[in-house]
Amino acid sequence: MPSAARSALRDYAEAIAMAVLLAFFIRSFIFQAFKIPSGSMLPTLKIGDHLLVNKFIYGLRLPIVGTKIVTFTSPKRGDVVVFIPPHDRGKDYIKRVQAVGGDLIEVRNKVLYLNGAVADDPHAYFSDFSHRSGRRPRDNFGPFLVPEGHVFVMGDNRDFSNDSRFWGPVPIEDIVGKAFVLYWSWDAERFRPRWSRIGDSIP
Repeated sequence: MPSAARSALRDYAEAIAMAVLLAFFIRSFIFQAFKIPSGSMLPTLKIGDHLLVNKFIYGLRLPIVGTKIVTFTSPKRGDVVVFIPPHDRGKDYIKRVQAVGGDLIEVRNKVLYLNGAVADDPHAYFSDFSHRSGRRPRDNFGPFLVPEGHVFVMGDNRDFSNDSRFWGPVPIEDIVGKAFVLYWSWDAERFRPRWSRIGDSIP
């Protein structure tokens, strides 16, 4: 093989290797894509929304093993987070943090209470009015003291969300990152993109 051809081949190989390493670094430490599979976060997030998760905001983890090596900040109430749920270690879930370690959380007749007072809960959505109250633990839960090092998460669609009311708090160590922007949204029922949602930040 002529030296010029070998040089060009080496350049291509180096460029491909660098691109692969860069993609691995970005996915491992900075951003990860996530697709919304269910309606548990309606109306904030719709089925078919594709979003980016900031993995860097809460700290750095070792790739593959996932051990946290540096902590920058902790999840706070209102953050929409992607995490590994305690009851299903093979999947990633997405919910909103409603309480952190040391908080006392309670649900009474669908009303959220935090540390004894009615919580500011602007994203809550109720879609099932056939059972306005009484179902446990969906409509009535607690009071429950969130352990330190954990968060209590709930879906915005309170009537159709499998969340901490059913399987308990999430260890902070199991949080993948914070969802922050929609980069694509596909409406499967109408078979078309939701152009107006693309680029929206996640409240």
